Amino acid sequence: MRYTLILLVFSALLSCKEEKAGETLYFAHSLPQSHPVHKGALKFKEVLAQKSGGKLTVKIFPDAQLGSEREVLELLQIGSLAITKVSAATLSNFVPEYEVLGVPYLFRNKEHQNAVLDGEIGKSILEKGSKFWLRGLCYYDAGSRSFYTKTKPVRKPEDLKGLKIRVMNNQMAINMVNALGGSATPMAYGELYTAIQQGVVDGAENNPPSFVSSNHYEVSKYYTIDEHSAVPDVVLIGTKFWDKLSEQERKWVEEAAIESAEAQKEYWQASVEESMAKAIEAGVEIIIPDKSLFADKSKSVLEEFQRTHPELAELVRQIKAK
Repeated sequence: MRYTLILLVFSALLSCKEEKAGETLYFAHSLPQSHPVHKGALKFKEVLAQKSGGKLTVKIFPDAQLGSEREVLELLQIGSLAITKVSAATLSNFVPEYEVLGVPYLFRNKEHQNAVLDGEIGKSILEKGSKFWLRGLCYYDAGSRSFYTKTKPVRKPEDLKGLKIRVMNNQMAINMVNALGGSATPMAYGELYTAIQQGVVDGAENNPPSFVSSNHYEVSKYYTIDEHSAVPDVVLIGTKFWDKLSEQERKWVEEAAIESAEAQKEYWQASVEESMAKAIEAGVEIIIPDKSLFADKSKSVLEEFQRTHPELAELVRQIKAK
């Protein structure tokens, strides 16, 4: 019902502005207005207005107003929405190459990740979505995911044994937690606070801003910074909208996206520092483990991925060799 209503609303909007197609870009995402992603979207709006002299404007819909990440991707595909930001994990259900970015310990560090994503490899992955009507514009920083637990600290992989860890409904994430010895439990994010509080699960894994903004730090007093994955966010434009733009308009959009990505990285880092300080102040124990133990234990996930996805194995090799 919600999805149908969204389509009706956008159909009406677009039909009313048919003679002005391309002037307003509707940008939807699922995060709150305090989040670094929303601040990045505001920067995109500002820069695009400046570069286009007001010819291209942006209307932002935060807080999942227009649906889940999957729903807004579908809106892009049919041309009812121009732009969105989604996790590469969600996007991998539409564009296979993005699944590579979820491989545990794929990136050596933040510098390596930036070199890959901002270079030719990253650009080639962004372009892969065009055949699925989802053209990538840039990557937003989503940090690194680490484990947090309620009653038992995790200092080495063996400590995960017997713990039910909430993960996204993503096969890579499920395989990773299971390989490390935990019991992967897919669950909707909105249900997680209560699930931890009531002991339905023993913990979860996410980045610091999400750990704090979700208030999960209130019910999870151990945060292990193992940084097992660094799945980026992706800003995309639907090709049905992109194809309506002139070459000059496309240039403005691309330049605005890149500038917003640079600004978003700064917003993200500031949010990480603020979130960690808040968690520590609330009594959360921050654990810095030997990450090599977790990396070694999770190697089977990469081996299984390369075996079942031989067409993507070369892409993994290129990234690791960068």
